[in-house]
Amino acid sequence: MTVKENETQTPESIKSKIRDIPDFPREGIVFKDITTVLRDTSAFRHSVDLLAKHFEKQKIDYIAGIEARGFIFGSALAYKLGVGFIPIRKPGKLPSKTESISYDLEYGKDSLEIHIDAIEPGKRVLIVDDLLATGGTADAAIKLVKKIGGVIVGLACVVELEFLKGREKLPEDCKITRLITF
Repeated sequence: MTVKENETQTPESIKSKIRDIPDFPREGIVFKDITTVLRDTSAFRHSVDLLAKHFEKQKIDYIAGIEARGFIFGSALAYKLGVGFIPIRKPGKLPSKTESISYDLEYGKDSLEIHIDAIEPGKRVLIVDDLLATGGTADAAIKLVKKIGGVIVGLACVVELEFLKGREKLPEDCKITRLITF
């Protein structure tokens, strides 16, 4: 699919591209699948462009993307803003010395890791993920970046599931930018 120069997307038109997958990853959960946004050239490009507009005048040194879909939006946003990209990964995926943090999920525990030398102390970091749900993963990423000396600029995501109240788990001073809410 080619992108027409005058073709634009609004958050609502991007939202219409997100499909529901019932009973995934377990019964009773309706998964918001953003792969349909990613495959749509215009929707993906405009998602990144809309997020970039929020941050183009702010001083950001790095984008830290949370595995896995945060890598997709985070690396595209880092490219657009002309800053470095830092992966925040699941355990055992990074090759050098790491700092890690464990956190609770709705149905268990998980952990995230970052290279201990990924961020110089005092550098400004925007954390990016595809979706803010219960807030556990985002909160862990914020704590991890702060643990190695980064200063949090905010959290950016394409989708926020407001009914799960994830932002309540995040620090009060964390600015949250999202394009779409459910």
